[in-house]
Amino acid sequence: MKLVNRIITFILVVALLFTGMGTTVQGVLDKVKLGLDLQGGFEVLYEVETLDDSEVTQQILTDTTNALNNRVNQFGVSEPSIEVEGENRIRVQLAGLDDQSSARELLSSTAELTFRDVNDKVLLDGNDLKEGGANATFHAKNNQPIVTLTLKDANKFAEVTGEISARPDGENLLVVWLDFEEGVDSYAAEALKPNPKFASAASVGEVINSTDVEISGSFTVEETKSLASVLNAGALPVKLTEIFSTSVGAQFGEDALNSTVLAGVVGVLAIFVFMLLYYRLPGFISVITLSVFAYLVLVVFNGINAVLTLPGIAAIVLGIGMAVDANILTAERIREELRIGHTVKEAYKLGSKQSLSAIIDAQLTTLLAAIVLFYFGTSSVKGFATTLSISVVLSFVTAVWGSRMLLGLLVNSGYFNNPAWFGVARSKQHKPEEEVSTLDLTTKFDRFNFVENRKKFYTFSFIILLLGSVILGIFRLNLGIDFVSGTRVDITADKAITQEEMIQYLDEIGHPNEDVIISGEKQNIAMVRYAEDFTQQETLNIKAQIKKDFGEEPNVSTVSPVVGKELVKNAIYALSIAAIGIVIYVAFRFEWRMGVGAIASLLHDIFFIVAIFSFLRLEVDITFVAAVLTIVGYSINDTIVTFDRIRENINRHEKITTKEELASIVNKSLRQTMGRSVNTVLTVIIVVIALIALGAPSIQNFSIALLIGLVTGMYSSICIAAQIWYSLKVREMKKNDGTVVKKEKKQWGSDEPVV
Repeated sequence: MKLVNRIITFILVVALLFTGMGTTVQGVLDKVKLGLDLQGGFEVLYEVETLDDSEVTQQILTDTTNALNNRVNQFGVSEPSIEVEGENRIRVQLAGLDDQSSARELLSSTAELTFRDVNDKVLLDGNDLKEGGANATFHAKNNQPIVTLTLKDANKFAEVTGEISARPDGENLLVVWLDFEEGVDSYAAEALKPNPKFASAASVGEVINSTDVEISGSFTVEETKSLASVLNAGALPVKLTEIFSTSVGAQFGEDALNSTVLAGVVGVLAIFVFMLLYYRLPGFISVITLSVFAYLVLVVFNGINAVLTLPGIAAIVLGIGMAVDANILTAERIREELRIGHTVKEAYKLGSKQSLSAIIDAQLTTLLAAIVLFYFGTSSVKGFATTLSISVVLSFVTAVWGSRMLLGLLVNSGYFNNPAWFGVARSKQHKPEEEVSTLDLTTKFDRFNFVENRKKFYTFSFIILLLGSVILGIFRLNLGIDFVSGTRVDITADKAITQEEMIQYLDEIGHPNEDVIISGEKQNIAMVRYAEDFTQQETLNIKAQIKKDFGEEPNVSTVSPVVGKELVKNAIYALSIAAIGIVIYVAFRFEWRMGVGAIASLLHDIFFIVAIFSFLRLEVDITFVAAVLTIVGYSINDTIVTFDRIRENINRHEKITTKEELASIVNKSLRQTMGRSVNTVLTVIIVVIALIALGAPSIQNFSIALLIGLVTGMYSSICIAAQIWYSLKVREMKKNDGTVVKKEKKQWGSDEPVV
């Protein structure tokens, strides 16, 4: 009865999980906040300068943020993001905004309201205006567009009008002035030309004891709306200079979301099929826990009020690949224990325990890379790092604790005692009395002698590095505007376009450029790069012209030289600090020689990716850094699993006295982990290929970098990292009379001492 109860418990747990997810998943999806790259919108990074050249204080930044919030509220944007960055910058993100041109103008325009006499003496100013007191309306008699103002204090206005009305004719004028920021060609300022300071003037013949004032002139409806919005927002206490901006059309965002979600679904379903066919029962459990994992990621995402971007979706999909890795590690160890003659229950217990160390080490190193990426990354990359961090934590909860709980219920029920449920035929099992260890098991890779061929691997990698250096010297990197500054314009047409057609069009509209790349499934997207960073007015003009000609507003991104240099510096810092952190961690958990091998393989992988991108002339942007750091995490995963197995197998020997014996252990360890490495990388490659084939164009290069890195990462962990460690270890043996020195250190979840 107890055995049957375990099956019933399993069914109830799974039923409750999927019932809970099925009834709430739509609500969870509806609450997910999409970034501007998925729903369109506008993002700008301002550098803040005081009007009197004094130091920018925290209070000034706070006041400016509040003023910008007031201006954004004029557009009714739901949950805008306005954040202070560093000591003198403010980043504004307005996702889902249709009227991006007006928003850009409103954010940085300065319009200070004053009431003056004919001698230019200020009598009232914007502080006397009631909050939200400006309204665009129509004159009661002639129906002309006007702006009405509501003042705070009727008595104060009565004093002012009383003083003005007592003056002789010609001097009894009350003048409304609007000081617009120089260089901003706003609707209201345009209407007030040639004197943008003078709005209207009225003769005052009597005391006006009222809070109502009206501004009339040759306004259009749009101009009065713009003027009212600026007045309600208040004057900015500082000067704002754009150093980075990007805008995404709504259609761009919708297309990107649909294609990337489709790619993710296809990739994940392919992983499910692979796990079911190859790992049988553990594969079935992984399908359940991976589904729970994906659901929990979105729940936590909503809980921390995060914004989902395109790189974030990629991080979720890749997080699923990492969760698969934990399942594969456990399933492979269970298979090994079954093959040496253990029962299913024994194999489950031993395999789960022995795989825990490698899983924890692999997850922690990836988390380290994500933290570094978050600290040094910009807005979209921070989103990627946040999602990756969430994925790492939740994959451990679901793929380790959840999978083991569910699999334990089935294994301990006694109904799955046949090794075939785990993909192991009885004919491949050794009998318990044979006392076979995992070192004695045969693998599909027994014909490979990795250690003996290490010099060939070194030579091959050296040639690759040499060729890569030559390629970089000739072609150099095709740096995007993120790193070299400038302006990028993405134009979408309703039909296929050619490079020649787009070059001719750009020349006709007064923005000539031959740096044009055509992409998209229908060859209807043109990416144009300009070396100079457009001014605000130039950006508004080109967006308006392209929208008029193509029917859809283009995506325009502008990066100043200051931001470009900082991105390069931060990218180098991120990679350097991640590498140092990994060395320290590996040295602590294993030994310093393994840390050296790990970093050598990582540098090998990074350089290989850089060389390929240089040769293929693929654009290197900020998401490329995210891809490289992701590869750092995956590559170190492979390396740690390999080192973990080497360490475990060496510990089985009382004493190792010859380099041949050490080579044999290293070879067997690499062969044992090779299957896991291939399967793990294969599952992630499935997802990456889906992203390349079906995903949005904006993450194509990101996906290509991952594909290259995954393949080179598997190669380097086996053929570079392990071989460097072996070479260094042989030198140590020579110094210690041919003996491998052991040091006591505990494995995660084990009482066994390790090398």
